[in-house]
Amino acid sequence: MSNSLLKLAGGTVYDPANGIHGEVRDLWVAGGRIVPPPADPQVRPARTIDASGLVVMPGGVDMHCHIAGPKVNTARKMRPEEKRRAPAVRRTAFTHSGTLGSVPSTFATGYRYAGLGYTTAFDAAVPPLSARHAHEEFADTPCIDKGFYVLMGNNHYVMRAIREGESERLRGFVAWLLGAAKAYAAKIVNPGGVESWKQRQAGNVSDLDQKIDHFEVTPRQIIAGLARAADELHLPHAVHIHPNNLGLPGNWTTTLETMKALDGHRGHIAHIQFHSYGGGEADEDTFHSKTVPLVDYVNEHENITVDVGQVLFGRTTSMTGDGPLGYYLHQIYGTKWFSNDTENESGCGIVPIEYKNKSFIHAIQWAIGLEWFLLAKDPWRVVLTTDHPNGGSFLAYPQIIRLLMDRTWRQEVLKTIPAKARRRTRLAELDREYSLSEICIITRAAPARILGLKNKGHLGPGADADVTIYTPGENPQKMFELPRYVIKSGRVLVEEGEIRESFTGGTHFVQPEYDPALEPHIAEWFERAYTIQFRNYPVDESYLG
Repeated sequence: MSNSLLKLAGGTVYDPANGIHGEVRDLWVAGGRIVPPPADPQVRPARTIDASGLVVMPGGVDMHCHIAGPKVNTARKMRPEEKRRAPAVRRTAFTHSGTLGSVPSTFATGYRYAGLGYTTAFDAAVPPLSARHAHEEFADTPCIDKGFYVLMGNNHYVMRAIREGESERLRGFVAWLLGAAKAYAAKIVNPGGVESWKQRQAGNVSDLDQKIDHFEVTPRQIIAGLARAADELHLPHAVHIHPNNLGLPGNWTTTLETMKALDGHRGHIAHIQFHSYGGGEADEDTFHSKTVPLVDYVNEHENITVDVGQVLFGRTTSMTGDGPLGYYLHQIYGTKWFSNDTENESGCGIVPIEYKNKSFIHAIQWAIGLEWFLLAKDPWRVVLTTDHPNGGSFLAYPQIIRLLMDRTWRQEVLKTIPAKARRRTRLAELDREYSLSEICIITRAAPARILGLKNKGHLGPGADADVTIYTPGENPQKMFELPRYVIKSGRVLVEEGEIRESFTGGTHFVQPEYDPALEPHIAEWFERAYTIQFRNYPVDESYLG
């Protein structure tokens, strides 16, 4: 079917990237792409889907989630109790069985993304040493296109190059590392803080100007150096930043300094909700929202984009490349905890958690995420995520969409949280309601544009034929929970809520150019510092299938 002519007839099309905001029109698909209408009116499509009265959008793009790699696989094994109570994906002619829960199996992840109308997803934090594992899981995840960001913010070679002022060597190493891991973008997590905590001497860093023991560089220098390198390499996506002090009261000042550290270079701030907190660290009762000064700064600086990391009430699993954060959450919740040290590169922490609407802290976190959506002036620079599964499952996206589109329902939910929490945020006074066009932007068009994916997030000729068709209704949550059709690369994968075709998507990665004369220096350091040989480190492109 992918190479046959397919016509989507008479749907109400939302394609904001091409200035289309709810127009009735036909779409034509051939060879896995959107194509212009046939020049010959006598040409007949191999199949016509009647989309009359239905809403047509590009396939969804989740630009920040955790769906593959060693920490995700560890989290699956860490939550057997969740697997016992979670529903399962039944085996059909086109699906394998798989389990759900906050950390679904590879099979269930692909099917459920497609079942929501999402056709592309990027894992947000993979150590380069473990890149091969992530690609193996991608190969086992059906229906969607994938990619990942590779961790660099605590890499020993990166910090040494910054300390020595070797900007050319830093740029070359970033290019080599992206190519070696077959990754899509550079990721910074708690820059310098993870390495400092792993050494267990100074512990986690507290501000951007604190020097990291043994390396004599600061988080500010790491952010600035990698942001500049990403821009000089003309990477499609900006440096992707998880700032220091995630989840700590008063961390909004660190977040603001992180934005300033970009010094005009592009930067994407991940799960911004977790970095927008006011209050004193020792006094939980002073905890409050500091969304306003941060969103004001973002509104005024077009070099910065954000995804929200919305919190939803319920059980989930925290998994992060921020090892000290994992330990901090373990101390708070008293639950089981996993921590890992990835040599010379990064770490991670995994902790089961539960967000409760009667919790003062959790209620404010929930409200802050919605504040970001409702206060951001430009929907093209704010993206819908839950930092799956950290704030909640990606399966909650339809619920978040309803909260944004239905002010009355949002106010009803707001009444269920503690009155003290309502007073510590501005959510109660925000009347804005998102339109379908704005929902299309924050779930599709904006993440594709921010990622530099020119063939995603729109429905113009030449775009990937990733299309979702919804049945409109009064309840946006129900509308977005069950698409009528999902088309991936021109194939009708979902029809009437059922997977109709087996399909494996592709992997997005970059291969930036660099001076090969830099490689012997990298190899010499590598052979001295790592437990594997330099030649065994890179992932060969053939490995991706």
